Amino acid sequence: MKYVILAVYALLLIGIAIYTSKKAKTLDDFFLGGRKMGAWMSAFAFGTSYFSAVIFIGYAGKLGWSFGLSAAWIGVGNAIIGSLLAWLVLGKRTRSLTHRMDVSTMPEFFEKRFSSRGMKIFAAILIFVFLVPYSASVYQGLSYLFEEIFNIPFLYCVLGMAVLTAAYLVAGGYLATALSDFIQGIIMLAGISLVIFFVLKHPNVDGLMNGLDKLKAIEPKLVAPVGPPGWWPLLSLVILTSLGSWALPQMVHKFYAIKDVKAISRGTIISTVFAFIIAGGAYFIGIFGRLFLTEVPIDPATGAANFDMIMPKMLEAALNNVGVLIGVIVVLVLSASMSTLSSLVLVSSSAISIDLLGAVKPNIDKTKIKTTMRVLCVVFVALSVVLALGKFATIITLMSLSWGTLSGAFIGPFIFGLYMKRTTSAGAWAGMLSGFAVAVLLNIFIPSINSPMAGTFAMATSLVVTPLVSFITKPMPKEYLKTVGVTE
Repeated sequence: MKYVILAVYALLLIGIAIYTSKKAKTLDDFFLGGRKMGAWMSAFAFGTSYFSAVIFIGYAGKLGWSFGLSAAWIGVGNAIIGSLLAWLVLGKRTRSLTHRMDVSTMPEFFEKRFSSRGMKIFAAILIFVFLVPYSASVYQGLSYLFEEIFNIPFLYCVLGMAVLTAAYLVAGGYLATALSDFIQGIIMLAGISLVIFFVLKHPNVDGLMNGLDKLKAIEPKLVAPVGPPGWWPLLSLVILTSLGSWALPQMVHKFYAIKDVKAISRGTIISTVFAFIIAGGAYFIGIFGRLFLTEVPIDPATGAANFDMIMPKMLEAALNNVGVLIGVIVVLVLSASMSTLSSLVLVSSSAISIDLLGAVKPNIDKTKIKTTMRVLCVVFVALSVVLALGKFATIITLMSLSWGTLSGAFIGPFIFGLYMKRTTSAGAWAGMLSGFAVAVLLNIFIPSINSPMAGTFAMATSLVVTPLVSFITKPMPKEYLKTVGVTE
């Protein structure tokens, strides 16, 4: 039965690819869905891009094991800061300003807002390079689950997911992504509800209060407001995974494509509720991993402890090997991951085709750009697969490196570029370079500091340096700002 459910899901995605391929006629259609996305589709696209196998397999398993009940604070932060405040602060302003500027990507925004083609090129390179490890982390999460549930080798899992992602994205572009995200979002909501029910019902947990008592018996701090690693590691995770979403190109892209202000208001509520259920539910079930496993699983390939295998083994035990239930949960994680992967691939391919190619050949035909994007979608997927197969790092490390570096580089220039006319090109460059440098150097030269902390320091640096340098450098000409649409 679980194979049947998986096959139906794959056929559904193929059907979406065929349907949307006929509608993606122009570059604007392919990349932004014609800027006609409604509230529900935009909100679900935002949420499903936000949460993937990274949270369900990597974060929920490891952080639930380490922090216990306090890991749920991360889910709360994702909903309030990463979704609610992101939509309130960024939604209307991003849509209106990018429409006035006539830009469709974050690098294009940097170029027009700060009159710097070099910034556009630098941002595009960062996006393509540092979204690869994030994509690889999603493939790893999916593959660990498939290995555990279906006994399919890691290699074939990764390749299968890659082919399916490339197929429906290359065919339909953003419209295929948005439509599939909406359907996959519904699957995620149903799936997480089932997971919570069966985990709490399982004899190992035996209800919420009994489950918490059992965790307390293992280690009292596992049910404390702040778990064993301490408040600073917990806070850094909340900041990275919540505030970090404000400057990630694949997240901001959703505001470019939404059709009007009313859709943004409705989308804010829908996205926040979605995040509370998905993120809150994922971290909530992760705290019970210690009740299903006595120790961290050992990866047979390396002989080392592998936190990424906690959730797959826990879910298999909790669902009692019932084919229908396992099939639904596998599709839950698969849905979350496929939507994230498609967003990553689309934004990364645009960084090269729209931004870099457009910078080198400003007058290039848009049809050629669309064709190039389709080719680059396949290239990006291939690079991600190679990194995933290497298993160079845990899911959390790969994802945190990606989020921390990109958010650290972009958050200062993007936020202040939206809201502060006094932000200068020099200030934006200083914020981008300093945030990027802090993230990379901390990860390389201070290995004792974990990736979430490095990303938090990087974002703080960018947010401080950007306005500071802007106020001590020459303002940008008022005439130029009016020309590109910065009128407030």
